[in-house]
Amino acid sequence: MREALLLAQQAAAVGEVPVGAVVVYQNEIVGRGYNQPITTQDATAHAEIVAMREASRTLNNYRLVDATLYVTLEPCSMCSGAMIHARVGRVVYGATEPKAGVAESRDQFFSQPWLNHRAEVTAGVLADESSELLSNFFKMRREQKRQAKAALGESSAID
Repeated sequence: MREALLLAQQAAAVGEVPVGAVVVYQNEIVGRGYNQPITTQDATAHAEIVAMREASRTLNNYRLVDATLYVTLEPCSMCSGAMIHARVGRVVYGATEPKAGVAESRDQFFSQPWLNHRAEVTAGVLADESSELLSNFFKMRREQKRQAKAALGESSAID
C-alpha cells in the first residue's frame, strides 16, 4: 500500500486526483498505476485499470487469479467490475469513497450473489494517509480556483 501511496503522489504532481494502485502476484509487484484520465484523455484510466493492464502484460494473461490489488481509494463500479472480470483474488483499499465507492460506501458490489467470481476485500489499510493526500489535493484545487476567480475579477475591473 505504501507503493500505491507513492503512485498517488505522482498523480497529484501531474494534476490528477491522487489515487495509486499496485497489483501483487506471488509477493512481487507486477503492475503499477495512478489516475491518468485527464492526461491520457481516457475516462477508463483509473489507477486500478492502469495497474491491471500492466499486470496483465507482465503476466501475459488478462486473468489475475491469486493476485492482490492494493489501491488508495475505495474502487468505483467500473474498476470493481474490471477486477471481477480479471478474477483478482483480493482487493485492499485505503480511504472510503462516499460518493462513488462500491465496496462499502454506495454498494457492496463484491458480495453480490450474481457475480461469477468472489474477491476478498480488506478496507481501511493506511486509510488516514490516503484520506490526507486526497484532502490536501482538493484543498489545493479549491484554493487555485479561488485565486483564479480573484485574478479574473481584478483583471475585469481594469478592462
